[in-house]
Amino acid sequence: MKAKEFQPSWFAGIMGTGIFSITSLIFSQYFSFLRSFSYFLFYLNILLFIIFLSLWIVKFFIFKKDFLKDFYHPLVSNFFSAFGAAMLVISANIQMLFNNSFSFSFGFWIAGTFFTILFGIITPFIMFKENHIKLDHICPAFFIPPVAFIVIPIPGSFFINHFQGWVNDFIIFINYFSWGTGFFLFLIMSAISMYRFILHHPLPNIMAPTIWVNLGPIGAGTTALIKLTKASNFIISKDVFYGFSFLLWGYGIWWLLMAISLTIYYSKKMKIPFTLSWFAFIFPTGAYITATHTISLIFKIKFIDYFGFIIYFLLVFFWFATFFNLLNKKTGNS
Repeated sequence: MKAKEFQPSWFAGIMGTGIFSITSLIFSQYFSFLRSFSYFLFYLNILLFIIFLSLWIVKFFIFKKDFLKDFYHPLVSNFFSAFGAAMLVISANIQMLFNNSFSFSFGFWIAGTFFTILFGIITPFIMFKENHIKLDHICPAFFIPPVAFIVIPIPGSFFINHFQGWVNDFIIFINYFSWGTGFFLFLIMSAISMYRFILHHPLPNIMAPTIWVNLGPIGAGTTALIKLTKASNFIISKDVFYGFSFLLWGYGIWWLLMAISLTIYYSKKMKIPFTLSWFAFIFPTGAYITATHTISLIFKIKFIDYFGFIIYFLLVFFWFATFFNLLNKKTGNS
C-alpha cells in the first residue's frame, strides 16, 4: 500500500478487529480457546495500527495536498473520526485484557478522545460551509463521527472513579458531553438517512455494507450508557437509565434484521464487490454483540447472551471474509 493512497477508512479495520477481540474474550466463557484468540487479535491490531498510522503520517508530511483533499471528500471525510475511535477501542481492549496497564489504556483514551472531538468538529464544519454534499452522498457512513463520540465513554467511564478533584470533574464532563453529542447526532443522521432510503434511489452496491453501520451507535450507545450509569455515583435511580438502554438495544434488533435482509437482497440482485466498505460489516456487529452481552448481565436474562453468541458467529464470518478478500486483493489474486 502506498502512503499517498492511504485513506482514514482503514482505521475502521482497527475498530473492527478490536471489537472482535473484545467479543472473543467475552465468549471465552463458552469456548476457552477464544481467550488466546482474543490476545492474538489484540497484538495483530496493534501491529496494524502502527502500520496504518505510519502511512498516514507519511501522507500528511509528503502528500499533504492529498491528505487535506480527503477532508472535502463527501464520504472519506467521515472516516477521519475512525482514527480516534480506533484508539478508543484499543483502550477498551487493554482494560479487558491487561489488569495492570492503566497508563497505556488512559493514554490511548486521551489521544482517542482528542482526535475524535477534533475531527468530529472539523468534518461537519467543512460540510456546513461548503456545498459539495449532495443527497446521493448520504449513506450510513455519516454515522462514523457520531459513533466515535459515543465510544468515548466505553473506556472513559472506567477512569471516572480513579481520579479526584478537577480531573475527576473533567473526565465526567468529557464522558457525558461525548455520549450526548454522539447520541443526538445519531438521531439527526438517522432522520436524514431514512429520508434518503425511502425517498431517493437505493444505495449503490459498493455501499451496501454501510447499512450495518447503523448498529454501531445503537450497540456502542447501549454499552456506553450502562457503563456511565454504573460508574456515576451521583446517579441515584440507575434503573431508569438501564431501562432506556434496554429499549435502545431492542431497536437494534430491528436494524439487525433490516441489515441482514438488505445484504441478502443486494447479494442476489446486484452483488456486493469487495471494497473497504466491507469494514462496515465488522465493528457495528461487534458493538451490538457487546451491548447484547452487557444487557444480559444487567437484566440477568441468559437467553439474550445466547442470542449475542449466535450473532458472534456472523461476526467471525464477516471478519475472516473481509480480511481474506483484503489479502487476496493486495497480493493480486483476486
